[in-house]
Amino acid sequence: MEILYRDTSLIVCVKPAGVLSTDEAGGLPELLRRALGEPEAELRTVHRLDRAVSGLMVVARGAASASALSREIREGGFEKRYLAVVHGICPAKGELRDLLYRDRARKMTFVAERPGKDVQEAVLDYETVGRGEGMSMVRIRLHTGRTHQIRVQFASRGFPLFGERKYCADPDGCALALWSCALGFTHPVTGERLRFAKDPPALFPWTACEEIDSLSCCNGAGERL
Repeated sequence: MEILYRDTSLIVCVKPAGVLSTDEAGGLPELLRRALGEPEAELRTVHRLDRAVSGLMVVARGAASASALSREIREGGFEKRYLAVVHGICPAKGELRDLLYRDRARKMTFVAERPGKDVQEAVLDYETVGRGEGMSMVRIRLHTGRTHQIRVQFASRGFPLFGERKYCADPDGCALALWSCALGFTHPVTGERLRFAKDPPALFPWTACEEIDSLSCCNGAGERL
């Protein structure tokens, strides 16, 4: 388990693909307790990544820190950036805005034509930061946090993510190319603004895109979030 930062209030770590974000057998908090050697540690997830998604997550140590971080998320102060590699050549930048319907029985999300039960607005913006043969690497900022939002919004426009198994019929033979690359938030105790960034692994399809912009989303040296 890779840990970028830890103190008595929180932990910033890299969630591996295939691991649940929630506190259950084999979930991220359990893996962190093992890595810390603290089997009784009170760890609380305040945001989630899909099981198939990897990258940066922050985990609160205790109820007070969890409450403060959750409040910052609700109020829009908690910043998150993602990188994805998609099929096709995306425009340089854009905003995606949809109504998404969550089918809980099938555990899938779909674009809806009109408002209704279990339908929520989903908004993100992106910029293209790399291109390869028939593929684009995009940096994404979520304005809403719907289940499978990034995967569905891009797939519905003909740009399914590499490694997609739910929303694309053609398997790529690689892990889902969706990476939580940057976090920015206020420390719940000190009030300091913290920023963390982590590049995706040097594996296909990440290595198949030629960089056309900085992939780093933010860090303590002042790179952009």
